[in-house]
Amino acid sequence: MAWLYLIIAGIFEVVWAMGLKYSQGFAKLFPSLVTLGAMVVSFYLLALATKSLPIGTAYAIWTGIGAIGAVLLGMILFNEPVNILRIVFLYLILVGILGLKFTTV
Repeated sequence: MAWLYLIIAGIFEVVWAMGLKYSQGFAKLFPSLVTLGAMVVSFYLLALATKSLPIGTAYAIWTGIGAIGAVLLGMILFNEPVNILRIVFLYLILVGILGLKFTTV
């Protein structure tokens, strides 16, 4: 169950990262509320996951999911640069996430 909590927490991290952009510095009410709600859910699920997963592993995977999701959505939604080096580095983050997952008992 801890791994499921961690994956969902990572997804909510992506939601709140995107919400930061849409809230325009918390100047827009609805995107700000979505952002704050996603933060609460993300942190809560991360806390649940750390009950049984090592904190270093959980935190690294949580931030990795958030980083990959934020970069990909930035490319799709905000026309951020897409180039081979960015894709390679995203792949390396993914390899790191999978490595931590499969080496954690």
